[in-house]
Amino acid sequence: MPTIRANGLDIAYEAHGAGPPLVLLHGASSLGREDFAAQIPLFSKRFLCYVPDARGHGATRWDAADGFRYDWLVDDLVAFVDELGLETFHLVGFSMGAMTALIFGSRQPERLRTLTIVGITTPREPRLSVLRGLTNLERIDREDQAWAALLGRRHDPGQGVGAWRRLLPAIAADVAAQPLLGPRELHRLDAPSLVVCGDRDPFVPVEHASAIRRQLVDGRLFVVPDCGHEVMSRKPGLFNEALAAFFRTTETVAAARAERNATVPTAPAAPAAETAPARPAAETARAADSNPTVPDHADDDPDRGRWTEFPHDPQ
Repeated sequence: MPTIRANGLDIAYEAHGAGPPLVLLHGASSLGREDFAAQIPLFSKRFLCYVPDARGHGATRWDAADGFRYDWLVDDLVAFVDELGLETFHLVGFSMGAMTALIFGSRQPERLRTLTIVGITTPREPRLSVLRGLTNLERIDREDQAWAALLGRRHDPGQGVGAWRRLLPAIAADVAAQPLLGPRELHRLDAPSLVVCGDRDPFVPVEHASAIRRQLVDGRLFVVPDCGHEVMSRKPGLFNEALAAFFRTTETVAAARAERNATVPTAPAAPAAETAPARPAAETARAADSNPTVPDHADDDPDRGRWTEFPHDPQ
Protein backbone atom coordinates (compact mmCIF):
# COMPACT_ATOMS: atom_id res chain seq x y z
CA MET A 1 0.00 0.00 0.00
CA PRO A 2 1.66 3.26 -1.09
CA THR A 3 1.91 6.33 1.13
CA ILE A 4 2.17 10.02 0.45
CA ARG A 5 3.72 12.54 2.83
CA ALA A 6 1.07 15.14 3.67
CA ASN A 7 0.40 17.32 6.71
CA GLY A 8 3.20 15.61 8.64
CA LEU A 9 1.75 12.13 8.08
CA ASP A 10 2.55 9.25 5.78
CA ILE A 11 -1.00 8.83 4.49
CA ALA A 12 -1.61 5.34 3.17
CA TYR A 13 -3.99 5.01 0.26
CA GLU A 14 -5.14 2.86 -2.60
CA ALA A 15 -5.79 4.05 -6.15
CA HIS A 16 -8.04 2.16 -8.55
CA GLY A 17 -9.06 2.78 -12.14
CA ALA A 18 -8.65 5.76 -14.45
CA GLY A 19 -10.68 8.83 -15.25
CA PRO A 20 -11.87 11.88 -13.33
CA PRO A 21 -10.60 11.85 -9.74
CA LEU A 22 -12.93 10.53 -7.05
CA VAL A 23 -11.85 10.58 -3.39
CA LEU A 24 -13.59 8.14 -1.00
CA LEU A 25 -13.44 8.82 2.77
CA HIS A 26 -14.30 6.01 5.19
CA GLY A 27 -16.06 6.06 8.55
CA ALA A 28 -14.72 6.06 12.10
CA SER A 29 -12.87 2.89 13.13
CA SER A 30 -13.19 1.46 9.62
CA LEU A 31 -11.19 1.33 6.39
CA GLY A 32 -11.99 2.62 2.92
CA ARG A 33 -11.43 -0.71 1.24
CA GLU A 34 -14.10 -2.19 3.55
CA ASP A 35 -16.63 0.65 3.60
CA PHE A 36 -16.48 0.99 -0.21
CA ALA A 37 -15.84 -2.64 -1.13
CA ALA A 38 -19.04 -2.75 -3.20
CA GLN A 39 -18.35 0.58 -4.92
CA ILE A 40 -14.68 0.47 -5.92
CA PRO A 41 -14.99 -2.28 -8.59
CA LEU A 42 -17.91 -0.46 -10.20
CA PHE A 43 -16.82 3.18 -10.12
CA SER A 44 -13.17 2.49 -10.92
CA LYS A 45 -14.39 1.58 -14.40
CA ARG A 46 -14.88 5.29 -15.06
CA PHE A 47 -13.14 7.18 -12.23
CA LEU A 48 -9.68 7.23 -10.71
CA CYS A 49 -10.68 6.31 -7.16
CA TYR A 50 -8.40 7.41 -4.33
CA VAL A 51 -9.10 5.63 -1.02
CA PRO A 52 -6.98 6.99 1.85
CA ASP A 53 -6.76 5.69 5.41
CA ALA A 54 -7.60 8.42 7.93
CA ARG A 55 -5.03 9.18 10.61
CA GLY A 56 -5.03 6.53 13.32
CA HIS A 57 -6.74 4.07 10.98
CA GLY A 58 -5.29 1.23 8.95
CA ALA A 59 -1.79 2.05 7.74
CA THR A 60 -1.83 5.85 8.33
CA ARG A 61 0.05 5.79 11.59
CA TRP A 62 -1.09 8.17 14.31
CA ASP A 63 -1.42 7.61 18.06
CA ALA A 64 -4.77 8.97 19.23
CA ALA A 65 -3.18 9.52 22.65
CA ASP A 66 -1.74 12.62 20.98
CA GLY A 67 -5.25 13.84 20.15
CA PHE A 68 -7.85 13.30 17.46
CA ARG A 69 -9.84 16.10 15.88
CA TYR A 70 -12.09 16.31 12.86
CA ASP A 71 -10.51 19.54 11.69
CA TRP A 72 -7.18 17.68 11.56
CA LEU A 73 -8.83 15.20 9.20
CA VAL A 74 -9.84 18.12 6.98
CA ASP A 75 -6.27 19.43 7.01
CA ASP A 76 -5.09 15.92 6.11
CA LEU A 77 -7.49 15.82 3.16
CA VAL A 78 -6.33 19.23 1.89
CA ALA A 79 -2.69 18.17 2.05
CA PHE A 80 -3.45 14.77 0.49
CA VAL A 81 -5.21 16.13 -2.60
CA ASP A 82 -2.61 18.90 -2.93
CA GLU A 83 0.21 16.36 -2.97
CA LEU A 84 -1.67 14.30 -5.55
CA GLY A 85 -2.05 17.40 -7.72
CA LEU A 86 -5.85 17.29 -7.69
CA GLU A 87 -7.17 20.77 -8.35
CA THR A 88 -10.80 19.61 -8.38
CA PHE A 89 -12.34 16.22 -7.70
CA HIS A 90 -15.48 14.32 -6.81
CA LEU A 91 -15.75 13.61 -3.09
CA VAL A 92 -17.71 10.85 -1.32
CA GLY A 93 -17.65 10.54 2.46
CA PHE A 94 -19.26 8.08 4.86
CA SER A 95 -20.02 8.95 8.50
CA MET A 96 -16.77 10.42 9.90
CA GLY A 97 -15.61 10.80 6.30
CA ALA A 98 -18.86 12.60 5.48
CA MET A 99 -18.23 15.15 8.23
CA THR A 100 -14.70 15.62 6.89
CA ALA A 101 -16.18 16.14 3.43
CA LEU A 102 -18.74 18.67 4.67
CA ILE A 103 -16.15 20.74 6.51
CA PHE A 104 -13.76 20.60 3.55
CA GLY A 105 -16.54 21.66 1.18
CA SER A 106 -17.51 24.59 3.36
CA ARG A 107 -13.90 25.81 3.31
CA GLN A 108 -12.91 25.09 -0.30
CA PRO A 109 -16.16 24.63 -2.23
CA GLU A 110 -14.56 25.57 -5.55
CA ARG A 111 -12.46 22.38 -5.50
CA LEU A 112 -15.45 20.04 -5.52
CA ARG A 113 -16.93 18.76 -8.77
CA THR A 114 -19.62 16.95 -6.78
CA LEU A 115 -20.15 16.00 -3.15
CA THR A 116 -21.82 12.88 -1.73
CA ILE A 117 -22.28 12.45 2.02
CA VAL A 118 -23.60 9.27 3.60
CA GLY A 119 -24.72 8.73 7.18
CA ILE A 120 -23.98 12.07 8.83
CA THR A 121 -25.91 14.70 10.74
CA THR A 122 -24.74 18.15 11.80
CA PRO A 123 -26.47 18.26 15.23
CA ARG A 124 -24.51 16.57 18.01
CA GLU A 125 -27.35 14.27 18.98
CA PRO A 126 -28.22 11.49 18.45
CA ARG A 127 -24.84 10.67 16.89
CA LEU A 128 -22.87 11.38 20.10
CA SER A 129 -25.03 9.13 22.29
CA VAL A 130 -24.93 6.31 19.74
CA LEU A 131 -21.17 6.70 19.29
CA ARG A 132 -20.50 6.66 23.03
CA GLY A 133 -22.29 3.36 23.29
CA LEU A 134 -20.40 1.82 20.40
CA THR A 135 -16.99 3.04 21.59
CA ASN A 136 -17.40 2.05 25.25
CA LEU A 137 -14.40 -0.22 25.84
CA GLU A 138 -15.89 -1.99 28.85
CA ARG A 139 -18.99 -2.89 26.86
CA ILE A 140 -16.88 -4.11 23.93
CA ASP A 141 -14.76 -6.34 26.18
CA ARG A 142 -17.81 -7.68 27.98
CA GLU A 143 -20.26 -8.13 25.13
CA ASP A 144 -18.61 -7.86 21.74
CA GLN A 145 -15.40 -9.81 21.36
CA ALA A 146 -16.04 -10.20 17.65
CA TRP A 147 -16.03 -6.41 17.24
CA ALA A 148 -12.80 -6.18 19.23
CA ALA A 149 -11.19 -8.82 17.02
CA LEU A 150 -12.28 -6.98 13.87
CA LEU A 151 -10.83 -3.70 15.15
CA GLY A 152 -7.58 -5.51 15.88
CA ARG A 153 -7.40 -6.97 12.39
CA ARG A 154 -8.07 -3.57 10.85
CA HIS A 155 -5.67 -1.47 12.87
CA ASP A 156 -3.09 -3.51 14.82
CA PRO A 157 -0.76 -4.09 11.83
CA GLY A 158 -0.43 -0.39 11.05
CA GLN A 159 -0.99 1.24 14.44
CA GLY A 160 0.33 -1.26 16.95
CA VAL A 161 -1.50 -3.82 19.04
CA GLY A 162 -4.41 -2.30 20.92
CA ALA A 163 -4.04 1.20 19.47
CA TRP A 164 -7.75 1.17 18.59
CA ARG A 165 -8.46 1.28 22.35
CA ARG A 166 -7.09 4.82 22.37
CA LEU A 167 -8.66 5.73 19.05
CA LEU A 168 -12.31 4.98 19.83
CA PRO A 169 -12.68 7.13 22.97
CA ALA A 170 -10.67 9.91 21.30
CA ILE A 171 -13.14 10.00 18.41
CA ALA A 172 -16.11 10.14 20.79
CA ALA A 173 -14.48 12.91 22.83
CA ASP A 174 -13.95 14.99 19.70
CA VAL A 175 -17.57 14.59 18.58
CA ALA A 176 -18.60 15.85 22.02
CA ALA A 177 -16.48 19.01 21.66
CA GLN A 178 -16.23 19.84 17.96
CA PRO A 179 -17.83 23.06 16.65
CA LEU A 180 -21.05 22.38 14.80
CA LEU A 181 -21.64 23.30 11.19
CA GLY A 182 -24.51 25.72 10.71
CA PRO A 183 -26.54 27.02 7.76
CA ARG A 184 -23.94 29.65 6.89
CA GLU A 185 -21.19 27.05 6.48
CA LEU A 186 -23.39 24.59 4.60
CA HIS A 187 -24.65 27.26 2.22
CA ARG A 188 -21.09 27.80 0.99
CA LEU A 189 -21.29 24.33 -0.57
CA ASP A 190 -22.39 25.16 -4.09
CA ALA A 191 -21.33 21.95 -5.85
CA PRO A 192 -24.01 19.41 -6.82
CA SER A 193 -24.52 17.40 -3.64
CA LEU A 194 -26.19 14.12 -2.74
CA VAL A 195 -27.23 13.49 0.88
CA VAL A 196 -27.79 9.80 1.68
CA CYS A 197 -29.11 8.07 4.77
CA GLY A 198 -30.84 4.84 5.71
CA ASP A 199 -34.37 5.23 7.02
CA ARG A 200 -33.30 3.28 10.13
CA ASP A 201 -29.94 4.92 10.74
CA PRO A 202 -29.56 5.41 14.52
CA PHE A 203 -27.03 8.20 13.93
CA VAL A 204 -29.05 10.19 11.40
CA PRO A 205 -32.80 10.75 11.63
CA VAL A 206 -34.25 11.26 8.16
CA GLU A 207 -35.37 14.77 9.10
CA HIS A 208 -31.75 15.67 9.89
CA ALA A 209 -30.58 14.52 6.47
CA SER A 210 -33.43 16.47 4.89
CA ALA A 211 -32.39 19.58 6.81
CA ILE A 212 -28.85 19.32 5.44
CA ARG A 213 -30.18 18.96 1.91
CA ARG A 214 -32.32 22.08 2.29
CA GLN A 215 -29.31 24.14 3.34
CA LEU A 216 -27.17 23.13 0.35
CA VAL A 217 -27.26 25.26 -2.79
CA ASP A 218 -27.75 22.26 -5.12
CA GLY A 219 -28.76 19.40 -2.85
CA ARG A 220 -30.56 16.10 -3.38
CA LEU A 221 -31.78 13.62 -0.78
CA PHE A 222 -31.73 9.83 -1.13
CA VAL A 223 -33.33 7.84 1.70
CA VAL A 224 -32.59 4.12 1.52
CA PRO A 225 -35.52 1.99 2.67
CA ASP A 226 -35.18 -0.66 5.37
CA CYS A 227 -31.54 0.26 6.01
CA GLY A 228 -29.38 1.35 8.92
CA HIS A 229 -26.08 3.22 8.97
CA GLU A 230 -23.91 1.21 6.55
CA VAL A 231 -25.84 2.05 3.40
CA MET A 232 -23.05 1.20 0.94
CA SER A 233 -22.65 -2.37 2.22
CA ARG A 234 -26.23 -3.09 3.32
CA LYS A 235 -27.89 -1.90 0.12
CA PRO A 236 -25.08 -1.72 -2.45
CA GLY A 237 -27.27 -2.05 -5.52
CA LEU A 238 -29.54 0.81 -4.52
CA PHE A 239 -26.65 3.01 -3.46
CA ASN A 240 -24.58 2.33 -6.57
CA GLU A 241 -27.50 3.04 -8.86
CA ALA A 242 -28.31 6.28 -7.05
CA LEU A 243 -24.69 7.46 -7.13
CA ALA A 244 -24.28 6.54 -10.80
CA ALA A 245 -27.45 8.45 -11.66
CA PHE A 246 -26.23 11.41 -9.61
CA PHE A 247 -22.96 11.48 -11.54
CA ARG A 248 -24.80 11.24 -14.86
CA THR A 249 -27.25 14.02 -14.12
CA THR A 250 -24.58 16.40 -12.83
CA GLU A 251 -21.90 15.65 -15.44
CA THR A 252 -22.24 18.97 -17.29
CA VAL A 253 -22.01 21.03 -14.10
CA ALA A 254 -19.10 18.92 -12.81
CA ALA A 255 -17.16 19.36 -16.05
CA ALA A 256 -17.77 23.11 -15.99
CA ARG A 257 -16.58 23.37 -12.38
CA ALA A 258 -13.42 21.43 -13.24
CA GLU A 259 -12.71 23.67 -16.23
CA ARG A 260 -13.42 26.87 -14.33
CA ASN A 261 -11.02 26.00 -11.53
CA ALA A 262 -8.25 24.44 -13.64
CA THR A 263 -4.75 25.84 -13.21
CA VAL A 264 -1.28 24.64 -14.11
CA PRO A 265 -1.25 20.89 -13.34
CA THR A 266 1.15 19.22 -10.96
CA ALA A 267 2.38 15.62 -10.95
CA PRO A 268 0.47 13.08 -8.83
CA ALA A 269 1.73 10.33 -6.58
CA ALA A 270 1.88 6.81 -8.02
CA PRO A 271 -1.18 4.60 -7.57
CA ALA A 272 -1.18 1.36 -5.60
CA ALA A 273 0.97 -1.30 -7.19
CA GLU A 274 -1.79 -3.87 -7.39
CA THR A 275 -4.13 -1.65 -9.39
CA ALA A 276 -4.24 -1.12 -13.12
CA PRO A 277 -1.96 1.71 -14.31
CA ALA A 278 -3.75 5.02 -13.97
CA ARG A 279 -3.40 8.16 -16.01
CA PRO A 280 -1.62 11.05 -14.28
CA ALA A 281 -3.88 13.23 -12.16
CA ALA A 282 -3.17 16.23 -14.37
CA GLU A 283 -4.67 14.30 -17.28
CA THR A 284 -7.52 12.70 -15.36
CA ALA A 285 -8.50 16.06 -13.91
CA ARG A 286 -9.58 17.02 -17.42
CA ALA A 287 -10.92 13.59 -18.40
CA ALA A 288 -14.43 12.97 -19.57
CA ASP A 289 -16.70 14.09 -16.77
CA SER A 290 -18.86 15.04 -19.72
CA ASN A 291 -19.48 11.44 -20.83
CA PRO A 292 -19.47 9.03 -17.85
CA THR A 293 -20.32 5.41 -18.51
CA VAL A 294 -20.65 4.09 -14.97
CA PRO A 295 -23.02 1.11 -15.04
CA ASP A 296 -26.41 1.69 -13.50
CA HIS A 297 -26.61 -1.36 -11.26
CA ALA A 298 -24.59 -3.70 -9.12
CA ASP A 299 -24.67 -7.19 -10.58
CA ASP A 300 -25.49 -9.12 -7.44
CA ASP A 301 -27.94 -7.11 -5.40
CA PRO A 302 -31.60 -8.15 -5.27
CA ASP A 303 -32.72 -4.56 -4.70
CA ARG A 304 -31.18 -3.25 -7.87
CA GLY A 305 -33.36 -0.99 -9.96
CA ARG A 306 -35.37 0.37 -7.02
CA TRP A 307 -34.28 3.73 -5.68
CA THR A 308 -36.10 6.91 -4.91
CA GLU A 309 -34.81 10.45 -4.80
CA PHE A 310 -36.90 12.70 -2.60
CA PRO A 311 -36.99 16.18 -4.18
CA HIS A 312 -38.95 17.38 -1.15
CA ASP A 313 -39.01 16.40 2.50
CA PRO A 314 -40.17 12.80 2.98
CA GLN A 315 -43.49 12.50 4.73
